[in-house]
Amino acid sequence: QVQLVESGGGLVQTGGSLKLSCTASGRTFSRYVMGWLRQAPGKEREFVASISNSNGAAEYADSVKGRFTISEDNAKNTVYLQMNSLKPEDMAVYYCAVLTGGVYSNPRDYAYWGQGTQVTVSS
Repeated sequence: QVQLVESGGGLVQTGGSLKLSCTASGRTFSRYVMGWLRQAPGKEREFVASISNSNGAAEYADSVKGRFTISEDNAKNTVYLQMNSLKPEDMAVYYCAVLTGGVYSNPRDYAYWGQGTQVTVSS
């Protein structure tokens, strides 16, 4: 019913920038939250950022506030994550996901997931 495809991951130097994209298809929801979550080696999946398609309200994890910006293009069913001032701690597989009910900061509440895109930050 819902497919999510991430792109834009890659290798970047510490302090550099990357922009991730996620395009959704097959969605029937009129109101939902799209989130970016990540999983680093040896760590549990964690919330990064989210945005509501209805009002554009954005939320961020404390660890990325001031560095990452989430945005959306509803016409394209696409959400973006602009990542600036990247740090080694940002190295992870980044996933986009759809939340239809629950808490935006809880990875377990997201119902649909993409397959992820790797972000590597070199020292």
